[in-house]
Amino acid sequence: MNSGSAATKIPREVRVVPDDPTTFPLSMVETRGRAWAVVWPGMGAHLRSFHRLSFEPGGRTIPLRHPMEAVYYVIAGTVEVHDLDVDARRQVISGGMILVDPGTRYSIAAGPEGSEVVGGPSPADPMVYTPPETD
Repeated sequence: MNSGSAATKIPREVRVVPDDPTTFPLSMVETRGRAWAVVWPGMGAHLRSFHRLSFEPGGRTIPLRHPMEAVYYVIAGTVEVHDLDVDARRQVISGGMILVDPGTRYSIAAGPEGSEVVGGPSPADPMVYTPPETD
């Protein structure tokens, strides 16, 4: 524990977090893939989120928008990031990063070989952890 005020004790520790797709599945993927939380508020993270997105060929996210910025790193394959606000599309290859400005509506789609992506909004967006509304 740090030596801050008695009312705000924040743990100081290093944690190793497994990349386990069953930990907390996310409903960010529209088709042909899955997403899960690796680091998120439910496990004690206060300022960060880190998600894993695994896409088959043709997989894509639902349209996303966060009040904070988001960053993604393409581990494998290629993706197309679509800025839905201005209808602009950009290809991102393995090793590339995506920076999404706060409030921007976007989606991410896998290339023809599928893709693996990590990242998310920072600080964490509580709406990501809320199940989608159903009719």
